[in-house]
Amino acid sequence: MTQQVPSTEPELAGVRNFRDVGGLPTVDGRRVRHGVLFRSGHLAHATAEDAVFLSSLGLHTVFDFRNAADQKLEGPDVELPGVRNVNLPLSDPADGAEFWRMVRDGDIDQLREILADGKAADRMIASYRTIVKERTAEHSRVLHALAEDSVPALMHCAAGKDRAGLSVAVTLLALGVERDAILDDYLKSNAKHRRYKVHRSSSSASAYSPEVMELLSPLFDARAEYLAAAFETIEETWGGVDAYLEKGLGVTPEVRERLRERLLD
Repeated sequence: MTQQVPSTEPELAGVRNFRDVGGLPTVDGRRVRHGVLFRSGHLAHATAEDAVFLSSLGLHTVFDFRNAADQKLEGPDVELPGVRNVNLPLSDPADGAEFWRMVRDGDIDQLREILADGKAADRMIASYRTIVKERTAEHSRVLHALAEDSVPALMHCAAGKDRAGLSVAVTLLALGVERDAILDDYLKSNAKHRRYKVHRSSSSASAYSPEVMELLSPLFDARAEYLAAAFETIEETWGGVDAYLEKGLGVTPEVRERLRERLLD
C-alpha cells in the first residue's frame, strides 16, 4: 500500500521544488496515482522535520541524478530509513565545472561573454537534447526499475528542474500522460518558492545586480522551449515516442503496461 499524501503541498524547510506528480491525466482518460511518484531538488539540506515527512511517504527508491561535483558542493542526501538510494548522474544542463565556476565567481564581463545574446538559453536547449540522445541507458534503468518494484519513488537532481524534470517527463510519456499536462508540471518549477537559490561567491553589490540576475535567469528557469527541444529530439532521432521507448530505452509494451499498472489509477 502506498501512502496517500495531502493535496496541500507541504512546506519543506530544506528541500526545494518538492511535489507529488499524481493527478496528471493520460490521453486515455486515466490519471497518475497520488503517492507513487514525487520530484524535488536535492535532499542534502533536509531538516529533521523534512526527513520525518519524507519518511512518511513510504518511499521505496530515491533516484538522485546529480553528478560528483553536485554532491561535493551540496553534500549527500539525507538518509531515510529503509529507502534505497540510486545515483544515476546525468549530464549537467549547464555542463562543466569551469562554466559553473564562472557562474558562481565570474565578474560581469565574464558573465556577459558566456551568457549574453541568447547563449545561456542555447546552452540549456543543447543540453536537453544531449540528455535525451546520450542518457538512454539511465532513463531505461529508471523506467525498468519503476515497472519492477521501485515505487513509491522520488526523483531529484540539484534544483529538481532539468535532469529530474526530463526523467519525470520521460516517465510521463511512457505512461501516456497528455503533453500539455507534462509541460504544466514541468513549468511549476518556476514558482518563486520552488526556485533554486543562486549562490554567488562575490560579496560585492554587483554580484546580484539586475543585469547579473537577468544573465543567469535562463539557467534557472524552466522554459517551454527547453522541454520542446527534448520532445523534438525524440521525434528527430527515433521518429516518435513509441519508437524512442522501445528502440532507444528498451521499454517494451509489456514493461509499459506494468508501469501503467503501478503508477496509474
